[in-house]
Amino acid sequence: MLGLLMLAQTASADRLRLVADAWPPFTDATMVNGGLATELVTTALARAGYGSDFEQVPWARALLGVEEGRYDVLVNAWYNDDRTHIGQFSGSYLQNSILFIKRKDSSIQYNGNLDELHPYPIAIVRGYAYSGAFDNDDQLQKVPVHNFSMAVRMLAADRVKLTLEDEYVARYYLSRELPRVRNGVEFLPQPLSLNHLHILVSLKNPDHAKIVAAFDKAIGQMQADGSYARLLKQYGM
Repeated sequence: MLGLLMLAQTASADRLRLVADAWPPFTDATMVNGGLATELVTTALARAGYGSDFEQVPWARALLGVEEGRYDVLVNAWYNDDRTHIGQFSGSYLQNSILFIKRKDSSIQYNGNLDELHPYPIAIVRGYAYSGAFDNDDQLQKVPVHNFSMAVRMLAADRVKLTLEDEYVARYYLSRELPRVRNGVEFLPQPLSLNHLHILVSLKNPDHAKIVAAFDKAIGQMQADGSYARLLKQYGM
């Protein structure tokens, strides 16, 4: 009986609390297996011996939950220095191309020089890290909003002049918007950045370094045996 109890406690201790915001097609509780990023992360963690439970909450709450230790793993984190004070980053397991979006009737151009965008209000998702240069440019007129859907609707209504998002995420949301929104905006071709996606493991979890190492090893194994590529193909990437 004591042995069974100890096994149960060990299994419970190894079960990680995963969190992310709604960010389809990468993370979304309404999608099969939670979206591409969630499926990659849960599969790699399972290979490493960790069970997991997934919860979806708004981004700011997810980040705060990792900082306070209410969650063990943030599934979909871009790197920035501030976040190293609340969690340990894994290696990169996906890459995101961050593009600006404007109204089709706008003449705004972006050629890699952020100074040219200083005159324009830009809707950003509160708490997101887009790129070091963008995040640290205090002359950009950033308008924080709760999510990309709100940002692109503000753009279509001409309440802001630009917004930005990962290309796959933006296309997913735009396909579900009203035609006046979907057909009224377009991508600027020059990426702001190519961001690497990581898991962020809470420093409140005493095994954070062990979890990160095990995850990185499992992702490497998935890339080597073809299961990683099969998952990407399954999601059309």
